[in-house]
Amino acid sequence: MDQFRQHGAISWFELRTSDPKGAESFYTRIFGWTTEPWLAAKNGYSLIKVDGKQVGGICSPHGEGTGRPTAWGVYVTVADVDATAARAVELGGKLLVAPRDIPKVGRFCVIEDPQGGVVSAITYLPGITGQ
Repeated sequence: MDQFRQHGAISWFELRTSDPKGAESFYTRIFGWTTEPWLAAKNGYSLIKVDGKQVGGICSPHGEGTGRPTAWGVYVTVADVDATAARAVELGGKLLVAPRDIPKVGRFCVIEDPQGGVVSAITYLPGITGQ
């Protein structure tokens, strides 16, 4: 299964923290992850890799995330992020971040479900892989 193409697949994890370097140190030592800077990011984003495969990222809060507590987030792959965002609202959810583009990655939104759980939905650009 290609988690970057399969609708409904959990495809990415992301930690937003006020201390990204401290988090990198902790998680690389506890889980054996490796990290490397993502050069396309302007805000100091580090890619998390397991066995050389990209699985997530660590960054400082920015934009709408500024001022929020440290937290892990999850991205679920969808065929059409705009349609998914609209459906979430129809079903009683809220959009915390309306659909928008991530340059060189794809299009995403952040949804809060009626119970208060938060998840991101994403449609990746063709050619995006975990390598």
